This record gives sequence, structure tokens and C-alpha cells, in this order.
Amino acid sequence: MNICFIMYPWNEIDAENDTSLALIKECAKRGHGVAMCTPANLTIRDSVTSAFCNVIGRMEKVPNSLKAFYNKVKLREEMLPLAGFDAIFFRANPPLDPIMLNFLDSVKDDVFIINSIEGMREANNKLYTAAFGDAHSNIIPNTHVSKNKNYLVQQIKESKADKMIIKPLNGFGGSGVILIEKSAMSNINSLLDFYINSSDGSSNYVILQDYIEGADQGDVRILLLNGEPVGAMKRIPGEEDHRSNVSAGGSIAKHTLTKEEKALCKQIGPKLVKDGLYFVGIDVIGGKLVEVNVMSPGGITYINKVYKSKVKVEERVIDFLESKVLDKLQAFDRRSRLRKTVEEA
Repeated sequence: MNICFIMYPWNEIDAENDTSLALIKECAKRGHGVAMCTPANLTIRDSVTSAFCNVIGRMEKVPNSLKAFYNKVKLREEMLPLAGFDAIFFRANPPLDPIMLNFLDSVKDDVFIINSIEGMREANNKLYTAAFGDAHSNIIPNTHVSKNKNYLVQQIKESKADKMIIKPLNGFGGSGVILIEKSAMSNINSLLDFYINSSDGSSNYVILQDYIEGADQGDVRILLLNGEPVGAMKRIPGEEDHRSNVSAGGSIAKHTLTKEEKALCKQIGPKLVKDGLYFVGIDVIGGKLVEVNVMSPGGITYINKVYKSKVKVEERVIDFLESKVLDKLQAFDRRSRLRKTVEEA
């Protein structure tokens, strides 16, 4: 099987903790061909969508550790047609480039893509979580999204809580997430000005969300594969930062899913699968869904470390990828046989 990872640059990888690297290493361990490219490296030549790829050279023996694997990898650059791959694994960081999706539209019927192009378009930003909220379930915190500063200020004033969370619509990795308090309204005004107004004169959407009690103790990152949880960890904020993201200085601990969290996964799983969002990371606080991460959900290496289980999360992900590619190939072979029967009739 040949797999193309559309992701961030190779030299930006954290060689000890990177989820994409763990997935790539598992593919190499199984003898699959692996190539990588960034969204900026997509191109069209003679009406064929291709990419300037870094291809990983085959290894006789793949090292056990991520860091050793990363250091041993030898790359060669080639321009390759995307339709020639069996699968495309999308792992680029937000924000999502809509033009990049236009490139992939031309190959989505030929190659299994995880996550699907349609699903990525629908779920690439933090607004997607609103799709799971309704008057009966109450699984997401009360949320406002607007560019209107006066409206946002009014919602803060009318809120029964003293604290709320504010964040940019297109942030990731905990970037721009701020805890605000009513007692500092003058600071809130200037903060909203900063988030909403861009230097080029345009304006940005801001998310205002109810603060969930217990958030200061951290959140839970749950990885979902084909709508089912395959791993989870508790993320605990550092002493000097309210954010629990590991990239923001947070730490990790084991976590066993609660009855409430299992019910949440069961409720949202079918929609994720329906939208072609097969590998997803969700962030949960107090049983409420805070974010759905569909572009490059991380956490595999940390979950593996805290649980030390025999079956690693990346193994289950690549098992699933192989099964989907096999299904696609078998369906193609079946259609080919049926067409031949009709032609020879």
C-alpha cells in the first residue's frame, strides 16, 4: 500500500511526541510506501493533480523509538500523481486552505482520504461543535460566535457566570484561548478589539463560551476512530497557564472514560462517520464537548506513554486505513468484473 501524508514540514516535527510521525512509522514498519507533502506542494501537470513529495526510503529494519526512526529516515524528492496512491492521510495544521481542498476534489473518487474532503469542509473550524447541540442534549457549553463587539460585550454582561472563555475562530493548539472575568471589562474591550480587527482592515470571528466549572483542573482529549473512542488522556494546565494543551505547557495523566463521556461519544460518533470524519480528537470538560479536531488531531504518543498498552493507538488507526483501502479495491474489482460480464453479453 502507498500512502501520502499531506502535513506540516518534516523539519517541524517533534521527533519524540509527534502523532503524524507515529502514524508514518507504523506505515513504514508494515512495509507500506510513504510519501509526504505540504499543501503548498500540490500542483497540476498535464491535467493531473500531483505533489512535490518527500518519499521515505525503504528500511530493512524500522527502529523502535520515534526519535531514532526520525533520525534514520532518508528522503528523496519526487513529483508524484496523487491518484496513484492508495490512501491520503490529511494531517496539516489549521487553518484549512480551501484551495488545497479543490486540488483534492479531483482525486477523492480514486483514493481513500482520511478525513474526507466534504467532512473537512464542514468541520474545519470550531463552529462544527454547534452541530451537536440542541435544546434536549445540552452537551456543548453555551456559545456565541460573532464579529460584533457590542453583541459580545452584551453577552458577557448578561452572563450569570463571572468567567467566560474567549478564543479566535481559527486558532489551534490552545493559541489565543483567554479566560476573561467580568471584573475586568476595560481589558475585555481592548481584547475584543485585538481579536476582531485585523491589520488589513478586515474583521475576524470570535468565539465566546461559558466557562465550565472544573476547567481549571484540565480537560480530556479523546481520540475517536470510525466513531468509537480508541484512547483518552487527561490534560492538566501548567502552574502559570490556564490552557491544558501540552503545547502550552500542560501535563498528561491516565484517564478512564466516565459514563457521561462514553454517552457523549456514542451520541456524536454516527455523525462523524457520516461526514467521513474517521480520525478525530475531541476535547471534553465536565462532560461537555468543547472542540472537535479534524485536521491533525494529536495525542497518540502521549496516550501510548501513560497507558503502556501492548496495542498502540497508531496500530489501530493503520489497521482501519488498510481495511478501508481493501474495501475500495474489492469494490473496484467487483465493478470491473460486472462491467466485463455486461460487455461480453
